Amino acid sequence: MSSWQIVRVVAGTFILLSLLLGVPGSPLYASTWWLAFTAFVGLNLLQSGFTRWCLMETLLRKLGARAGD
Repeated sequence: MSSWQIVRVVAGTFILLSLLLGVPGSPLYASTWWLAFTAFVGLNLLQSGFTRWCLMETLLRKLGARAGD
């Protein structure tokens, strides 16, 4: 997997997990404050779409993940 693919898989996982923990109807509900984490991930995705820069992708490349196509 390339670095951009890893970023999207991790972001999607974080969003789904935080929704499971933050939505009151969920069987894993913990607190609605988990929805703030969902917003944080979404804002970072939005920012990276406009600036074409993502800290996680930069870190993954330094750890050896190959750059995207």
